Amino acid sequence: MANSVPVVVAFGSNLGDSLGLMTAALNELQNHPQIELMACSRWYRTAAIGPPQPDYLNGCVLLHTTLEPLNLFSYLQTLEHQAQRQRLELWGPRTLDLDIILFADLILATPRLTIPHPRFRQRAFVLVPLAEIYPEGIDPVTGHTIASLLSQISTAGVWPWSVADVPETRPGVDPDTAPPGFPQSPQADESWQDSWVD
Repeated sequence: MANSVPVVVAFGSNLGDSLGLMTAALNELQNHPQIELMACSRWYRTAAIGPPQPDYLNGCVLLHTTLEPLNLFSYLQTLEHQAQRQRLELWGPRTLDLDIILFADLILATPRLTIPHPRFRQRAFVLVPLAEIYPEGIDPVTGHTIASLLSQISTAGVWPWSVADVPETRPGVDPDTAPPGFPQSPQADESWQDSWVD
């Protein structure tokens, strides 16, 4: 895609059919004429931050786009609205959360949007999946790679999602109905988790 730039978007959900909602949002991104999906991480089950609430399903995508930052932000908010996202409390549960983490080497601070995402450096639920698909990505604020940022934090509370470990927050979800080719985490095993958890 000519004149496109790399962008990282983080996915999250812990209400309703999380897998279905995230699949639908991913498909919408793939079908947008100004967006090219380059890579999608596996999905991860992660402990929630904030008020008491269910675990999350999280992941990251790397895309190329010719959209301007605020236009992409508005489009992602439209997808959240389609998923009936409601903002009732800070860090509260949500059906779909789509955050721009990086937008090329842009540093932006406006009342509507801050890029890079101001808290992504401390969030294992972002850095673990992001390092899987874009370890060489650079944080333009610190100059550190994604792999380096991940090495500086604890990854406790982040587990690769297994089709045999469907969170109770997604009643009725049948993992076998996921679209062909849609990324799914392999069966989790203790040795893999031990390699990440401090």
